[in-house]
Amino acid sequence: MNNYSDFPYARHFLGSSFSILWLNNHTMEFHPLTLTGRFVRLEPLSEAHVAGLAEAGSDPSIWAYMPGGFAGTPETMAALVQDLLARQARGTDLPFTVIHAASGRVIGMTRYLDIQPENRALEIGGTWYAVDFQRTACNTECKYLLLRHAFETLGCERVQFKTDERNQRSQRALERIGAVREGVLRRHMRMSDGFLRSSVYYSILVDEWPGVKLRLEGMMGGPDRI
Repeated sequence: MNNYSDFPYARHFLGSSFSILWLNNHTMEFHPLTLTGRFVRLEPLSEAHVAGLAEAGSDPSIWAYMPGGFAGTPETMAALVQDLLARQARGTDLPFTVIHAASGRVIGMTRYLDIQPENRALEIGGTWYAVDFQRTACNTECKYLLLRHAFETLGCERVQFKTDERNQRSQRALERIGAVREGVLRRHMRMSDGFLRSSVYYSILVDEWPGVKLRLEGMMGGPDRI
């Protein structure tokens, strides 16, 4: 069972509200760290993960809606990892490698991006999984760990997601966990094949997090399974 008193602001969290005083006085600090759950472990992305990530991402279908296109070879994955580590160094992104806890196998990637400490906001995205691990508890727990850390440790006011307008499965998944659809940014992003993508934006606000958290825990069988 989780001990919620371990969280920095647990004394301010009474089921449905957070302390605005705590949010206003807490500094958002981003640094590489490991987030551990029952099904997955999110480790700081490193070049040591390239081979495992290339193997996990070898199916072209994984990259269908990714702006940068296919990255499922050692060479293309190495370039992607180097780019994300450069973004991390600039302070805009914090990337993770997703590790399957039971097997130790590299199964995907995710990250915080568009980090805005001044607005207490960030985005969760760049997420993909090996085909065998899509639509599993690994995906659900990954979102849970990232959201919990964003709201309960970093003190975020807002977490957003964006997905390709064509990616109906991703949109349904975000709606199932309680993310709020905000609208469509039309033809704003050119894909690697030249297609101009429109993106659907979703968000979760800090006062909505308790309900989303309970929903995610229910999808995984309760907090004692984390």
